Amino acid sequence: MTPDRALALTHFPAPLRDAVEAVLRLDATLAEVVAATTEPMIGTIRLAWWREALEKLDREPAPAEPRLAALAEHVLPRGVTGEMLALIEDGYATLLEPQVDVHRVGQGGAALFWVISTLLGGDDGYLGKAGAIAMLARVRGMVPDDVAPTAHALMRDLKGHRFPVKLRPLTLLARLAARDFLRREPEPEATPGRAFAMLSHRLSGIVSGAN
Repeated sequence: MTPDRALALTHFPAPLRDAVEAVLRLDATLAEVVAATTEPMIGTIRLAWWREALEKLDREPAPAEPRLAALAEHVLPRGVTGEMLALIEDGYATLLEPQVDVHRVGQGGAALFWVISTLLGGDDGYLGKAGAIAMLARVRGMVPDDVAPTAHALMRDLKGHRFPVKLRPLTLLARLAARDFLRREPEPEATPGRAFAMLSHRLSGIVSGAN
């Protein structure tokens, strides 16, 4: 888990942290498959295995795979389905295609936020856009084209919107992503400035003030 995500996890209610961590570790696993792939076909097969394994959680016991077992133990009892988790995979699958579909990348992030918002028991009509921004920032180095214009368009859509308090432990990840898209130079993770941005978001609920 990245330093930012480890710090973000501390903002979630303690009873939910095992479940949220299991989902974030799944997302990290899918990202690692893409990052480690030198032959797109092999990477596509590996991602498909994960998608099918996640879908099977709805009808079969979890196999002896620690990440799937953690999802079955901590996440599925809280109203999340394997099918919902499997939707995250498609956002990574398109990264291995000759022409990356940036919309699908964003939808993968929306699916991730949808799952975690289910754990939190909250909802917001703008949540998908926040998830898309977070995902675009996460895969920025894996996409040959510049995803910043798409991210900035989403940020404009979110300008001034305040997410509910219940969802802010999640949407603070989008706040960090927006911060990254507004910076000229990369910023190390888990710095005091990023920790302050998280706390600021917990108070304001605002992801973006971009014009």
